[in-house]
Amino acid sequence: MATIMRGITKAPRRAASPPLCFPPNDFETVPDWEVLEEEWFDKFKKRQYYPANIGEVLHSRYQIVGKLGFGGTSTVWLARDLQGHRYVALKIYTRGEGSRNDFEIYKQLDQGPSHPAYDFVRRALDIFTIPRPGGDHSCIVLVPMWESFRDFLDRNPVRRFPVSILKMGLVQIFAALDFLHTECKLVHTDINSSNVLHELKEESLFERFTQAEMQNPSRRKIVNDMPVYASRRFDRQMLHGHAVLGDVDSAVSGEKTWNHDVQPNVYRSPEVMLGTGWSYPVDIWNAGVMAWDLFEGRRLFYGNEPDGRGYSTRAHLAEVVALMGPPPLDMLQRGKRSLEFFTEDGKWKQDINIPKGISLEMSEEFLEGKDKKMFLAFMRKMLQWRPEDRETAGELFFDPWLNGEVE
Repeated sequence: MATIMRGITKAPRRAASPPLCFPPNDFETVPDWEVLEEEWFDKFKKRQYYPANIGEVLHSRYQIVGKLGFGGTSTVWLARDLQGHRYVALKIYTRGEGSRNDFEIYKQLDQGPSHPAYDFVRRALDIFTIPRPGGDHSCIVLVPMWESFRDFLDRNPVRRFPVSILKMGLVQIFAALDFLHTECKLVHTDINSSNVLHELKEESLFERFTQAEMQNPSRRKIVNDMPVYASRRFDRQMLHGHAVLGDVDSAVSGEKTWNHDVQPNVYRSPEVMLGTGWSYPVDIWNAGVMAWDLFEGRRLFYGNEPDGRGYSTRAHLAEVVALMGPPPLDMLQRGKRSLEFFTEDGKWKQDINIPKGISLEMSEEFLEGKDKKMFLAFMRKMLQWRPEDRETAGELFFDPWLNGEVE
């Protein structure tokens, strides 16, 4: 019965939901020769991943339902919040990752709930530690999301983003970056298609995911007493949710200038490669390269050594010079690594050639006329050698190409 207190009716607290019982044995065992997901990483071989199991209850309230994904420093799981009566995503870090200092970032995200882009950045619902002999594991509880932009691209048979969806998503990402940069004073440092997610609009997808795990348990294997599960994807949703910027725990303060390596290789900005010091504008460069890759269906930069040895900074810089011309001398003079790649008067000095006969105009293949001109102008607002020459996220939000009609 409800309790009456000072004239206000207080509803009784809802009892926690009971855990589900998942089938213990009715699953396909992955053969030993097949390398499965996080098995590829050295941290797995060093037993740094948490040995999560479907059906397990963590922190006395979160029951793992299925695996959503994995990375070099974490695995991500769908879980039932037995006390909150909702579904959540658990990001469980490997040992040594996700320190409490990193999680302070999420507290800063709550500084600006009145900002219109507050919901375009993924925030933490809870943070806890999983104790384990040999080293504990940090865990962030997040709102579950649908697929990432990269997942959407991989599912598209033409391997390109539809222009209308891309424009809408970029407007929302620039709003999110404006929120991070101006309200939270944070630099994201890792804007790429895997970290831009779609809001999950259809609650029924959670129950369908759970029932699929019940009826057709995920493939798995045991390696040195460590379980490894195959990830399961949500069904397709009919409603298109807004874009959400994720993986904010890698962010750093924008109130100082940094000079260490950051960003995925092919998204690395000139100031990072040259060592001139970096801050907020690295996110703008990232967003520009990501937008190009999504729209054109191929990378703007590859950074591959001619002899096939893989990525190198010098090969990447050579491609930037080919597309944008040589860097300004004043920028080179600020760079700690500039003399590795350029002479004092700005000439290229490495023993690999600058690619010939390429430009942004020639590389863009899908637009014509005014629309192409506007798109290239939009790209050049982000792809500038000098960080200070790039437009801010708040300015890019109003770009004519992003906000114009599709031609």
